[in-house]
Amino acid sequence: MTPMPRISQQRSNPTTRLPLAKPLAAVAAACGASLLFSGAALAQAAPAAISDDIVRLGLILDMSGVYADVTGKGSATAAQMAIDDFGGTVLGKKIELLAVDHQNKADIAAARAREWYDTQKVDAILDVAGSAPALAVLEVAREKKKIVVFSGPGTERITNDLCSPYSVHYTYDTWSLANTTARATVDRGGKSWYFLTADYAFGHTLQASATEVVKARGGTVLGAARHPLGTSDFASYLLQAQASRAQVVGLANAGGDTVNAIKAAREFGLTQGGQKMAGLLLYINDIHAIGLDAAAGLMLTEAFYWDMNDQTRAWSQRYYDKLKKMPNMSQAGTYSSVMHYLKAVQAAGTDAPDAVMKQMKAMPINDFFATNGRIREDGRMVHDMYLFEVKTPAESKRPWDYYKLVATLPGDEAFMPLSKSTCPLVKAAAK
Repeated sequence: MTPMPRISQQRSNPTTRLPLAKPLAAVAAACGASLLFSGAALAQAAPAAISDDIVRLGLILDMSGVYADVTGKGSATAAQMAIDDFGGTVLGKKIELLAVDHQNKADIAAARAREWYDTQKVDAILDVAGSAPALAVLEVAREKKKIVVFSGPGTERITNDLCSPYSVHYTYDTWSLANTTARATVDRGGKSWYFLTADYAFGHTLQASATEVVKARGGTVLGAARHPLGTSDFASYLLQAQASRAQVVGLANAGGDTVNAIKAAREFGLTQGGQKMAGLLLYINDIHAIGLDAAAGLMLTEAFYWDMNDQTRAWSQRYYDKLKKMPNMSQAGTYSSVMHYLKAVQAAGTDAPDAVMKQMKAMPINDFFATNGRIREDGRMVHDMYLFEVKTPAESKRPWDYYKLVATLPGDEAFMPLSKSTCPLVKAAAK
């Protein structure tokens, strides 16, 4: 097994890297800490059009906030696993991985992306956690004509009205989550809805997408309560949801917000009173934190589950050996996207963005994460999505054994059809 590479922390001078004695876990836990992962030793050099003789990849993540458990150190570890599995070099050139905490602030994310592209010669950013920071980085990447691939954020605007020829939305989006979970919930009798919505881009688009699905299938939306990111007290929002008498309380939030809302709903007797909770974005980390007693019976949509088949189990065990927890869909998607990017660089013979993106869209994606995945002209990576039901404690036979597969939605059904897209690239391709 390739040993873990040296870790360095970026100081105020972005070109200086000083060695640290701290292990990865200690560094990643520090608020604002910036990590550098280096690939394996250089292989025999081969002639190739690699800028600066190094392929530099970046991750702009939540290392210390509400999404730290679903992105953070786990996504950085997954990306490094991909680099190590690729061999640490591409076209004979070293691969470096940078990871930084954006503190869930769009301006910090955009400033870091601009610095990386301009002064640190980062070739591609392979994830940005959170929709607001992701949209900010998307605009920087568009301006700089640099590749950015998203596995953590959900807003469908990335491949809709704000699509870019240099961006890819890889793992999931708000449309696919709403289309799968809301449709199944309404079809099972949950006709009236009330939303608890995170008050930023992701929450707004998730609520809007779910509302469209609910109404299209004959349901009604009775109202919504918007809460700030990182809310610890959901009492007033849950009282509004109870008062609505909606059959379903849809959670248009994620991470710690979803965990806190579900725990509080149980304490308030929301579910005991007959209302159902629909988690529109739930990760396996969230179910682990909530516990099966409170989460049993929840319906959720995922792009990946560790216990699907031999391939998912083998990769997930390797990940578990490093972090002592199972990976979620965004972390698995980060691994897959890094590997796909490096394969595209190899096939293109260069890290030039236009050539690499052309290869990324031409090459199918077949790995433990996706079968026959493909990147459309709008940047959407199309792959199957899965509807799961959370097991009861009695049904779970071992740690992290949390899901029952209810349905598999083929990618062409799970994601927004191009006929509904407002992406200018789709119109251009149709001419």
